[in-house]
Amino acid sequence: MDAIALLGTGTMGTAIGRRLLAAGHRPTVWNRTPARTEPLVAAGARAAATPAEAVRDADVVITMLTDATAVRETLTWAAPALRPGTHLIEMSTIGPRAVPELAALLPAGVPLVDAPVAGSAAAAEAGRLTVLAGGEEAAVDRVVPVLELLGTVRRCGGSGHGAALKLVLNTALVTAVTAVADTLAVAEAVGVTRRTALDALAAGPLGGAVARATTADAAFAAALAAKDAQLALDALGGAPAPLLRAAAAVLAAAPHPDRDIAALTNGPDKEYA
Repeated sequence: MDAIALLGTGTMGTAIGRRLLAAGHRPTVWNRTPARTEPLVAAGARAAATPAEAVRDADVVITMLTDATAVRETLTWAAPALRPGTHLIEMSTIGPRAVPELAALLPAGVPLVDAPVAGSAAAAEAGRLTVLAGGEEAAVDRVVPVLELLGTVRRCGGSGHGAALKLVLNTALVTAVTAVADTLAVAEAVGVTRRTALDALAAGPLGGAVARATTADAAFAAALAAKDAQLALDALGGAPAPLLRAAAAVLAAAPHPDRDIAALTNGPDKEYA
């Protein structure tokens, strides 16, 4: 069985760690704030004091961190301890431009697979994520058994293609949820109740967005969504994208940046059933 190191034990990292433990692995875990590793250690994981210590004996290293800067810093610390033949799975949402830069930090013989995920922390614990895997075919083949513990693997092509598809999916998500929020504002202005509006919207083209905007089973903080929207805008350059730019502005100004994006629609705190 592969020795796995998990760098980053925030909400998603912890859920991934729990899934690995349930599958019989005993990952070595590290987090910049050590206390965040305690739930996984209590469940059987090993704690490491530094990224280098975490990866020293690993066959597979998973990074699940806030952004490309955090991944870059962590890999800079970890890289000297990586052994040839170790495979790095980068699961954070960082955008495709960061992938080659991060790969260049790794020693020879340590390939990087960019494999961000679609799905919530609950889906991670249940092994129901969609894993968007990009990278050299042989490298992806090598880590598929680990990725399949987390959910369904979608092969996206070469290096950076998984990170690219994640931007596409998140662009659709943040624009759709903010569209629901604006639609509910119109409903309130014209005297249509929230429940009536959501019932009608759920039967139309925004049905999937309504389901996401009313769920309590997710933890995609508005601040992280704003970061992802900015990644998409950076990729666009000066191309017109008024909907995305408006969504990015809404997310950046969210009054509760640590709360799930469903809070943009004043849900899921308000009853919808």
